Amino acid sequence: MQQVVNVQQPIITPRKFKVYQHRQLDKIEALKKVPADMRFEMKVVANVLPFRVNEYVFNELIDWENVPNDPLFQLTFPQKDMLEPSAYQRMADLMSGKHTTNEVFDLATQLRDEMNPHPAGQMQMNVPHVDGEPLPGMQHKYRETVLFFPAQGQYCHSYCTFCFRWAQFVGKATRFNSNDADQLHRYLAQHKEVTDLLVTGGDPMVMRTRKLAHYLEDLLKPEFEHIKTIRIGTKSLTFWPYRFITDPDADDMLRLLERLVAGGKHVSIMAHLNHPNELRTEVCQEAIRRLRATGAQIRCQAPLLKHINDDPDVWASMWEKQVQLGMIPYYMFVERDTGAKRYFEVPLERTWEIFQKAYQQVSGIARTVRGPSMSAGPGKVEVQGVTEIAGEKVFALRFIQGRNPDWVQRPFFAKYDPDATWLHQLKPAFGEEKFFFEDEYSKMSAMD
Repeated sequence: MQQVVNVQQPIITPRKFKVYQHRQLDKIEALKKVPADMRFEMKVVANVLPFRVNEYVFNELIDWENVPNDPLFQLTFPQKDMLEPSAYQRMADLMSGKHTTNEVFDLATQLRDEMNPHPAGQMQMNVPHVDGEPLPGMQHKYRETVLFFPAQGQYCHSYCTFCFRWAQFVGKATRFNSNDADQLHRYLAQHKEVTDLLVTGGDPMVMRTRKLAHYLEDLLKPEFEHIKTIRIGTKSLTFWPYRFITDPDADDMLRLLERLVAGGKHVSIMAHLNHPNELRTEVCQEAIRRLRATGAQIRCQAPLLKHINDDPDVWASMWEKQVQLGMIPYYMFVERDTGAKRYFEVPLERTWEIFQKAYQQVSGIARTVRGPSMSAGPGKVEVQGVTEIAGEKVFALRFIQGRNPDWVQRPFFAKYDPDATWLHQLKPAFGEEKFFFEDEYSKMSAMD
């Protein structure tokens, strides 16, 4: 008879959540090791781009002996070059002299508007309508999937400096959310083509469990049988893993997920993991174990980012660690054309090379990952490689997901451009005037 080995689980001491925002930068003790001029630069940038970090992140994840090069420092603390030089100088000049809070806010608003705050038609093309009226806090870009932004989840335990949804966290005018569960449920009940609900933000895991349950538990009713998958996008596994262990309603959250799974829903935690160093703590690994025990699946995704993970060895290590911990590598994204993109973006050719070299290092079990993928206006476009066809050097591309489902998996080709970092910078190959989807996409854009 085979002996069953009981593995003792670690004892995790509860921790008080303590967060710092841009006005508390000087109160972060570890930052006293950073030169004064760098601290001023951080304050300048933090008045334009959102800044929020908690004590667990800067005490447990950042190697302060390696600052400013530490990847988790780059991931959470603002850097001067995240702003265009002229934008930085305008804010620095204002803050160096006499100024009011309103003057800083007004300039920040102007600078943010210049940073493409809502890329890929999020505020226009993706918003669903009922009887001609837009439904706030929802997006329906792809046939099968509806995104829902619960109002209570439109911030995070800490903010990522690269975040393409940075505009959610600055200024009321740019926020996109809803607290109307009935409206969500009515829309889903009317749209039987929808199979997946993605609850996103911000981070839904900042919400109390009873609030999240208010949105999700009704989906167990017969009228929502067509909703097969519930996805929850979160960074909490590595930015505040105590959410699933010692927070007051941590067990309630796990029981909610168990009920959804037992009710026949596929529950997928869409974990945003940018560097293998995020996974090294005991508390993170225990949070992963507890989540997996509910029957929920954890899928891992991240963009490729200069200064943080633009190294194939980093990605290979991260994918291998994810598999070891029972998670599924899912996506490598291309940094979006918004916010601090100038600081993080990597040319598409180099991005593909990093993906290829990382992919070569891992076994088939980790090759569930897809990418590099651009979440552009027409859809998710994967860079499949650089090749030569009929004497012309080209990018080979395909849609992983598209506004028109017929576009999915259709290969197409773009002229080779070593400097291109996004879809709109690419031109059709072989003398074609347009990509095959452009006319139809233009009509879609004109309708919204």
